[in-house]
Amino acid sequence: MMRTVLLGAARSQACRALAERSPLVRPVVDRFVAGVTVDDVTAAARAIATDRLVTVDHLGEDVADRAQADTVVEAYLTLLRRLASDGLAGRVEVSIKLSALGQGLSPARGGDLLDTDADKIALDNARRICDSAAAAGTTVTVDMEDHTTTDSTLGIVRDLRVDHPWVGAVLQAQLRRTEGDCRALAGPGSRVRLCKGAYDEPASVAFRDRAQVDRSFVRCLKILMAGHGLPMVATHDPVLIDIARHLGRGRRFELQMLHGVRPRAQRELAAEGLAMRVYLPYGTEWYGYFMRRLAERPANLTFFARSLLTRG
Repeated sequence: MMRTVLLGAARSQACRALAERSPLVRPVVDRFVAGVTVDDVTAAARAIATDRLVTVDHLGEDVADRAQADTVVEAYLTLLRRLASDGLAGRVEVSIKLSALGQGLSPARGGDLLDTDADKIALDNARRICDSAAAAGTTVTVDMEDHTTTDSTLGIVRDLRVDHPWVGAVLQAQLRRTEGDCRALAGPGSRVRLCKGAYDEPASVAFRDRAQVDRSFVRCLKILMAGHGLPMVATHDPVLIDIARHLGRGRRFELQMLHGVRPRAQRELAAEGLAMRVYLPYGTEWYGYFMRRLAERPANLTFFARSLLTRG
């Protein structure tokens, strides 16, 4: 129930306005978000990259027009040039959301373009970012959003991989279809990030019970580990991490965690020689991301409440 409430608040403009005005919220947001500028995020990435890998996300989603999408693209191109000039591209990649690049401009998603036109805009914009990443010497992972975008997103990933086979895809274990998607994407050279999923999806397409999601995660992980790609295991759950380590013996894989969540465990796993990548978001559009982080784990909500009480 609390997860549903928080995810509903993530879509509320009134709640967003309240959070953005509150002087109590920003210090807590800083635990999960690496500032708002390129200087902020490159400084944070440089510190993390001493012992871990990084993927940087320029926050923003569901843009309302093409001009906003163009602004997001330019932000990524600036970031990638900066990663290259600062010598960080070898350990830092970027993550992109297609709804921030124009995918959400179709009528089915509240926009005013045909689905095919919106997908083409998103593809063209994503291709520009991938071209820039290739020039910088790094890679791109395409984030997954709610289930209504899954087919479109995977289609765009396939198109991007024609020229850039290293483009990473994200799959969500909470969706009932994901085992099949894992089989389709577990081929040679493929990079797949498996996560539980942060969206409030209906039971018709998703597992709603946490134990069911965990079991789905393990089934999907077995498929990816038996495949020929690079599994990227995005979880903070110690049990699932242990399962990944067991299944991944003798092969390459990555563990991935969010910036600000279990940082000590991140460093300890990296110290053991495991590839650990940190998902590092930045930017002014932090509200939706922050609310999903609170909804994912009760410990995050407890941390938030404690911080507010302390500051109060």
